[in-house]
Amino acid sequence: MNQLEQLKRFSSVVIDTGDMDMVRNFTPVDATTNPSLIYKAAQLPRYQDLIKAILHDLRHRSASLWVGEAVDRIAVALGKEMLSCIPGRVSTEVDARLSFDTAATVQKARQLIAYYRQQGIDRERILIKIAGTWEGIQAASVLEREAINTNITLIFSLQQAEAAAQAGATLISPFVGRILDWYRQRNPQAVYTGDQDPGVQSVRAIYQRFKACGYATVVMAASFRDIDEIRNLAGCDKLTLAPKFLEALLESNEPLQRHLQPVQSASSAIIPTREQDFRWTLNENAMATEKLAEGIRLFTEDLRALEQQLQQLKANA
Repeated sequence: MNQLEQLKRFSSVVIDTGDMDMVRNFTPVDATTNPSLIYKAAQLPRYQDLIKAILHDLRHRSASLWVGEAVDRIAVALGKEMLSCIPGRVSTEVDARLSFDTAATVQKARQLIAYYRQQGIDRERILIKIAGTWEGIQAASVLEREAINTNITLIFSLQQAEAAAQAGATLISPFVGRILDWYRQRNPQAVYTGDQDPGVQSVRAIYQRFKACGYATVVMAASFRDIDEIRNLAGCDKLTLAPKFLEALLESNEPLQRHLQPVQSASSAIIPTREQDFRWTLNENAMATEKLAEGIRLFTEDLRALEQQLQQLKANA
């Protein structure tokens, strides 16, 4: 078997793209997007008619409302198309600018679910993607009680991950490559490979803690920089991979070893996460604090770029 087939024996494979051709080619279980991927997809010729149709439908909406609705409807349209090619779920992200507003995040998530329902898509096939801030995690707690499943993203620390699990999040997305980026920038001479990769170490610690405590939340590693990071996390519940990594795995027939195994432990006490402890622990973790803030900013930049594109298209219509 090639390494992609071997990996699928240990972990569920999710594709991280906005390109439908890639989704069809690799037959993943699930698919996930973010504002950056949606912005890139919106540049593709195949989606221009869809975007123009959405803008036409919103031509009479007020200037303060139509852009946000257009972005949401484009994300839902891409999600619906992906769902036609996969058996599982698609993750659709809430506006990153709402990352510190629990009530607004809940409202936006409900709107996205309503748009999917209008397209005949059941909420069971959707994961609402929310940044791993305290406010985002509290929004996830509200939404999960309404049977709206959530994916807490931009996870850079065990504290974020555990708070999300205690909130009942369906899934978390701990980032691997962005953690490695932070350490490489500060220690350019250091060698971070294999078990020494701090991003790999972070996901392994989260995975083992979740299994030891019996948390039901799924761990889906994300944001990879090289193929070895993926191989060293074989066995994680899910891995969301860009097409270039799926292609690399397809091209290799080398044996692939499982590295993560669930270990139950009766001694793993669960201590409820308090807001003050969450904020203090995150503050003490410079890497997690900086990468969480940076991730929110980067997603916001691409969201604004998409909005500018839509405004230009509308002006030229």
